[in-house]
Amino acid sequence: MSNVLVIGASRGIGLELVRQHLAAGDRVLATARDEAALANLRDMGAQVLRVDVAEPASVSGLAWSLDGEQLDLAWYVAGVLDRGSATAPPTQPEFDRVMRTNVLGAMQVIPQVVPLVEAAQGRMVFISSAMGCIGTVSASNAWVYRSSKAALNMAVAAAQHDYPNAILVSMSPGWVRTDMGGAGAPLSAAQSVSDMRAAAQRLSARDKGCFLDHDGSRFASW
Repeated sequence: MSNVLVIGASRGIGLELVRQHLAAGDRVLATARDEAALANLRDMGAQVLRVDVAEPASVSGLAWSLDGEQLDLAWYVAGVLDRGSATAPPTQPEFDRVMRTNVLGAMQVIPQVVPLVEAAQGRMVFISSAMGCIGTVSASNAWVYRSSKAALNMAVAAAQHDYPNAILVSMSPGWVRTDMGGAGAPLSAAQSVSDMRAAAQRLSARDKGCFLDHDGSRFASW
C-alpha cells in the first residue's frame, strides 16, 4: 500500500486517479474546492482536504494539514483551460485565472508537499500538456493555456534541483475525453490514468525534472 496525494481530484483525471489508486489498495488523500466534490471523494474512501490552488491563502495551510505524512506518490492535477488565440490579447482576469491555477498553484504547492515526498523517497507528477511543448507547437489556440503549461514544465525542472531525494516530473495525460478535452478525444480518462500510473511506477533518477508523455516516453523537444 502506498500513500498517495491527488491535488485537484474533483473530476476528470483527478477523480479517476483517486478511483484507480483506491482500487489498487492505496491510501489516498485528495483535495477539492467545494463540499459536493469533497463528499463524493469521502464516499469513495479517500481522506479529503479542502484546497483551492488558485488562492495562496488556501494552499498555505496544506503543509499543516499534511504534517507528519510521508508521500510515496503525489499528483498535481489542478488546471484550467482558455480557448483564446493570438488574434486578440487575453484579458487580465483570464490570464490571471489560468496562470494562478496552472503555474502559481503548483509553485505554492511544491515547497509544502515535496519535502513529504522526499521523506518517502517518492515521486511527484505534475499534469502538463503536449500543448505546452514549444518544439511542436502547431497553432495559437489556447495560447495562455499553452504558455502556462510551458511555464509549469520549467517550474518542475527548476524545483528538482532543490529536492534531490524525490523524483519530480511533468507529464502530459494525452488528449483525453474529459470536460476539458472534449468528447472527440481518443483516450478515455481510465486509459490515460492507467498509463500514467504505470509510467509513474517506472520513474527513475534519469527522469528527474523531465517532461514525459502519458506512456512515460520523453518529448523530443520541449
